[in-house]
Parts: sequence; C-alpha cells; structure tokens
Amino acid sequence: MTDTRRRVKVYTLNEERQWDDRGTGHVSSGYVERLKGTSLLVRAESDGSLLLESKINPNTAYQKQQDTLIVWSEAENYDLALSFQEKAGCDEIWEKICQVQGKDPSVDITQDVVDESEEERFDDMSSPGLELPPCELNRLEDLAELVASSLPSPLRREKLALAVENEGYIRKLLELFRMCEDLDNTDGLHHLYEIIKGIFLLNRTALFEVMFSDECIMDVIGCLEFDPALPQPRRHREFLTKTARFKEVIPISDPELRQKIHQTYRVQYIQDMVLPTPSVFEENMLSTLHSFIFFNKVEIVGMLQDDEKFLTDLFAQLTDEATDDDKRHELVNFLKEFCAFSQTLQPQNRDAFFKTLSNMGILPALEVILGMDDVQVRGAATDIFSYLVEYNPSMVREFVMQESQQNDDDILLINLIIEHMICDTDPELGGAVQLMGLLRTLVDPENMLATANKTEKTEFLSFFYKHCMHVLSAPLLANTTEEKPSKGNAYVPHVFFSVFVFNKTFYFMMLTNFLLVDDFQTSQLLALILELLTFCVEHHTYHIKNYIINKDILRRVLVLTASHHAFLALCALRFMRRIIGLKDEFYNRYIMRNFLFEPVIKAFLNNGSRYNLMNSAIIEMFEYVRVEDVKSLTAHIIENYWKALEDVDYVQTFKGLKLRYEQQRERQDNPKLDSMRSILRNHRFRRDARTLEDEEEMWFNADEDDLEDGEAVVPPSDKLKPGEDLMEPISKFMERKKLKDTEDKEVLGKSSLSGRQNPSFKLSFSGSTKTSLSSPPSSASLNPGSPGSPGSPGSGTRSSPSSTTVTTTVHVSILAGGLVGLVDYPDDDDEEEEEDEDGESKEDTPPPSKKSKLSS
Repeated sequence: MTDTRRRVKVYTLNEERQWDDRGTGHVSSGYVERLKGTSLLVRAESDGSLLLESKINPNTAYQKQQDTLIVWSEAENYDLALSFQEKAGCDEIWEKICQVQGKDPSVDITQDVVDESEEERFDDMSSPGLELPPCELNRLEDLAELVASSLPSPLRREKLALAVENEGYIRKLLELFRMCEDLDNTDGLHHLYEIIKGIFLLNRTALFEVMFSDECIMDVIGCLEFDPALPQPRRHREFLTKTARFKEVIPISDPELRQKIHQTYRVQYIQDMVLPTPSVFEENMLSTLHSFIFFNKVEIVGMLQDDEKFLTDLFAQLTDEATDDDKRHELVNFLKEFCAFSQTLQPQNRDAFFKTLSNMGILPALEVILGMDDVQVRGAATDIFSYLVEYNPSMVREFVMQESQQNDDDILLINLIIEHMICDTDPELGGAVQLMGLLRTLVDPENMLATANKTEKTEFLSFFYKHCMHVLSAPLLANTTEEKPSKGNAYVPHVFFSVFVFNKTFYFMMLTNFLLVDDFQTSQLLALILELLTFCVEHHTYHIKNYIINKDILRRVLVLTASHHAFLALCALRFMRRIIGLKDEFYNRYIMRNFLFEPVIKAFLNNGSRYNLMNSAIIEMFEYVRVEDVKSLTAHIIENYWKALEDVDYVQTFKGLKLRYEQQRERQDNPKLDSMRSILRNHRFRRDARTLEDEEEMWFNADEDDLEDGEAVVPPSDKLKPGEDLMEPISKFMERKKLKDTEDKEVLGKSSLSGRQNPSFKLSFSGSTKTSLSSPPSSASLNPGSPGSPGSPGSGTRSSPSSTTVTTTVHVSILAGGLVGLVDYPDDDDEEEEEDEDGESKEDTPPPSKKSKLSS
C-alpha cells in the first residue's frame, strides 16, 4: 500500500504503564464475518501479516488525542492505540468508529455509562450538556464542587471536559489565578488548586494541549503550588525558572524541537513533583498524561536522529583533542542522558537509535573518553558503553577486533574497560561489578553469531585470550606470588600491583612494599575476577584450558583458599570444582602433576570440625570424584593424602574413595581377571527376541538324559574345534550385592570372575557337575581386605537371614578360543570403556551361543 494517510503504528499498554510498539502497517475498516461486526484491521507494511483485528463494539470507549491518536481499551488492563502518520487518516477512521457507535464525529471520546442508577442515567440523557457557572471569583467554590461531583461519573466527566474545552474555560481560570495571587486571596487559590487538579483527572488530551502550551503551563504549575493540605505553598515556578537551566551543548537550530524539549521536561516535572501521588482510584485517570509524555519523547528522539548536523557536531567535538575538559564533560553527560532517554523506546525505535549512533562513531569516541583522567567523565562513558553492550554485543566485539589490527593491546577499548574494573575506588566495587557483567556478556558464546563465512565465537575468543586475558588476570597473578595472603591486619613484604596510564599507555608496575594484600576491597576484586574465570571454564573450551595450564592459573587461585575472607576462599574452591566437573584428563593430569589437591586438603584440615560452607564445599568436591569414579584423581588422592584423611569418619566420602582405589588396584594386580572379563565381553552377541524364544523352547523341550553332565548346549554351527587347548577353570562363587551398592564393582580373587547379578536371584557356578575342565575348583576364599570380602564394608553378604534366594546352575566349557557360557551377562558400560588387553585372536573362533539351565 502506498496510501500514507492510513499508515499507523500499533501500540499496547504494558503492566508498567508504558506503551509497547507492536509494528507499523496500514489500517482499514470492514465487516468481519468471524467477529460478526465492523472491525479495525491493521496489516504490517513489511510482510502483510495481521497486526490488529479489533471489532468496533458499541459500548467501547474510544478516545481521539492530539489529532493523530486513537486510544481505547478492549479488556481490563489491555489498552490499545493507533498513531496515524497523517491527521486525515485519523479523521477517516474516527468517523467510521463514530458511525458504528452512533456518535457525533465532533466529539473526542465515546463513553458508555457505568455504575449509575437508572434515575441518574435518565437525568444525564435528558440534559443536553453541562452548564458551567460564570468564571468569577465569587463562583470558584461552586465550580470546585461541580468538578468534584462530576469526576465519579464517566458521562458527567465527559460533559464537563467538553464544557471546559468549548468555552475556553482554562484561560479564564488562569486569569483568575493571577488576580487571586495579586490579591493574596488564599481561599480562591485553594479552590483553583482543586479545580486544576480535577481538570487533570478528566484525562483529556485536548485540555492538556491547552494547559501545557507555553503561555499557560507556568500558571498551571502556579495553581498547583497552593495545596490546602500544606501550611505553605510550594515554589515550583521558582525552581523551574531560576534553578533548572537548559544547556545546549550543541546548538539546536530547530525551534519546534527546542519547544518540545522544554514542554516535555516541564510536563515530566508536573507528573513527578507537582501532582500529588494519585490514589488507587485516580491512577488510571492519568493514563493520558503518561501517553502525552511518551509520545513527546518518541518525537524528540526522532527529530534528533533526523538532524544529521547535530549528531555530526556532537561526535566531532567529543573526539577533538582541542575540546576543553568542561565542554567534553557536558557533551558526555548529554550523550549519557540521550542513551538513557532511549531506554523508554520500544525495540524498533531503539534499534534505529543505536544504529544511528554506531554509524556516527560512538565506539571510537568512547575509547577517547575512557582514556581521560576525569573520574565522572569516565563513569558516564561506562554507562554509555553498558547501553551499547546490552543492545548489541556483537557490534562491540567486531569493533574491538578491528581496532586490534591498528592499536597496541594497552589502549584497546576492552582493556580500558578491564582497567576501570581493576581500579574502581568504590569500597564496595559497585562499578567493578557492573563492568564484570559487561565483560561476561561480551565473552558469552550464547550471544555470538555463527554464519557460513565466519564464526564469531572462534575469532573473538582467540582475540580475547591473546590480547586481553593477561590484563584481566594480572591482579590475580600479582597477588598470589607468595604462598598465601597475609591475614588480619599484619603487614608483610609482598608483591602487589599498580595500574597507571602514562602517555596513553596502560602499564602494570610491580611494587615491593609493605601492603595489606588480604583486605576486603582486594578480596572483592579477586572474587570478581575468579567469577569471570569460572564462567570462562564453563563456557569456553581449549582457549581457557590452554591458558590455565600454560600460566599455572589454578595453583595461583588455590593460594586464595588461605584467605581469611571466606567468600574469596569459596570462589577459589568453586573455580577448581568447575574444572574437575569437566572430567577432562588434560586438567586431571595438570592437577596431579602439580599436587593441586594439597591446598584444598590444608584448607579442609585447618577448618577443623566446624560444619560450615567451606567444609561442605570441600567434601562435595571429593564426593563428586568418588561418585563419578574419576579413576586418575581417585588414585592420586588416596596415594598422596590418605594418611591425612583416613580419620575422617563423620562422612563416608573418603572411605568410599579408598574403596574405589582398592578396586582399581585389584583389577590392575589381576590382569588374568581382566582378560577373562574381556573374553566374556567380546564373545557376547546380541540376539533378537525371536531367536531367543526359539532357543529357549528347544532347551526346555530337550530331555535331560540326552545331555551329558557338564556339556554345554550349543547350536551345530558353534561346535567346538578339535585340538583346542583348555584354559584354567573358574571356580569361585560370587554373592549377590545389595541393590544400593550396585555402583561398586565386585572384585574376586586371582581365579575369580566378577559379574553383575539381578537383584532377585543369587547366581553361582555349580561345582557338583562333571565337567571337562582341566583343574578342580580352588578352595581359597576371597581376600579378607578386599571390598568384596564378607568382612569388608562393601561386602554384599548383609542380606537378612529370612531372605529367599534362587540358585542358578551354570554349565561352562573353557576352550582355547574363548569361553562358552550359559549365562548372557548384561552389558556393563564401565567394562565397555576398558581397553581389551587380551592378545588372543578374536576372528579364529566364532562367538558361541550361551545358554543357562535353571534348577531349584
């Protein structure tokens, strides 16, 4: 569509009483069969999709504002608005609405009568209009009573608004105000306060346009100074004319824009400072005032964006070295307010705003500003930078990567941001916390783009770890050169860091002096750095891994576990816990090679018997190693620190680690056992359900007398080859484990075999049958100290005497090429991960079938 008369923006009012922009399109009206009535239709100008479909209900109140706005409510707390590009289009749609509702198009609001008795409704319908008393001093009390009595009724409120508007009553009232003020007529001033306040509550745009005009607005504010509830009048006009100053850091040539800025400031002041806080019943009566301010702000931003000369001059003076400090301070503050002002805009308008600033070169300008010595200017620049990062982090990343090709690392924008975080003078580090959040957003892979031609994640992370990470970690490295930070208020010789800028170059200077290195502010800073590094461990891969291992970062971090600030020690533990949680063997070998569990053990022992967060965090770390069965770390902990941990018995974590370690050692000490397990695993094969049923049927139909004792039943294709050597027999019995101990593997003796049993049965190998095995069963019992022994804590023989078990007799034949078993063991994920150490060929002998015979 090319008809600009019908071009509109669709707005909805959200819960915060702010207007949300739903899109731009073209409006039309017509009969909609589905809604059974004439409706307003708005289709998007971009793709033709339906933005709005609203039936014109006879009882809905529509309001026409500022000649180009139509506002109405479709349901409770759901307000809609159409903002027309041209007045003619607004008039056409308004006439259509009035035609459907049977209203005169000359009115600016259609309103149904609510909450009125039939008598009142009849009286209102019979009276053609509301007659106002003459605008005279002696009739102000009557007028105030009339306004107060009309506010509860929507219809009377509408009639009062029309009467005030048509008779030019507001200007007459303001003339009376000036007269009362000259005569010090206090009663008249109090009545005028009530009248003007009531006119605000009429919620009518046409009246606001009169009251907020240049010739009337100061008198309106003067009327609202004389609140009867206050002993003395307020001095709002004095503040606006003498205290508040309008500064044009860049001259504004457009008089309409200047007038709009003045008007918006004063109306905002009236809303925030002059008008009393509305009651619950009056809050919705000021919705038009909110709308008036909102649309004024949209117009101001649009006018400034369209004024290319204004923005060009602004950024030229910001980056000009000849600009004096006071002028630059004003320019930065204006730009900060401009960006803050844009936050009230809706997404589409805000996108256009920041794209304009980006095209004008806001990021290079910020780089210049951040290098200034003025703390307030740098703070304002930081706020502007936060708006840009929150709006579009990819735009910021692209800029800093491009500038790295031309500038040194010391003056890169992102390094200047890190410098401000490190050098924050606030004892609570409020600014540093804000900047850490911005850096976290910039290095977050979740908001990085991936296209066919390039991957932003790979490029930016490579840049960040090469050019910026050493700046971020410098305080950590400088403050952990000693074995531990000093405690309390003791001063010790310690290497600390100082950051300064000389000739626009960023330096870290090592200082050897008597400095307190474990004070609260330093600990806060190190905690922030650790939080960001922990985030990198969680979300980055090889970049952070290479940096930690090459720079020995974890060892430096664990020095902080000796800090007397518990939050810093816990940050260090959390950093190590995230690394262990990755279960990366590169990290694990690094931890073991440098014995990095030692400071953790020291912190645990120094904590003593106190049951606190430090105690729980450390125990949880070791519990994770045990539950996840991180074999390398388990062996390292037990072999190096068991003596220090063996007496800890109030939790079973460390004894559980010892049990895991012993199981690993027994598997390593019994390679033949592992070989047998591997043979069993590699000669298992999966059978489909149909084959299994056929073989089971054959088994149960077979006559036991037809079978020789100890002979395994196998299909003809799996018959044994003659001349094959026999292997050692398996003669050990395994007892069923309890269901709660299923995560621990059962370990047998040198000639034992482990297997996972079904909790409902006790599985054993029958030794009473005649077999062709070459050696008799061994009578050796389980190792007394092993986890599977009857006397060990992990033994599975703790079932109650009353429990009933079913024994399964298993016939096996051991052959040189493999083990033919009649029990098909379930798959074990842990076994599947172990490497096959059996050197025998797996291809010479096909996998035999396995069957089991049940006997009670």
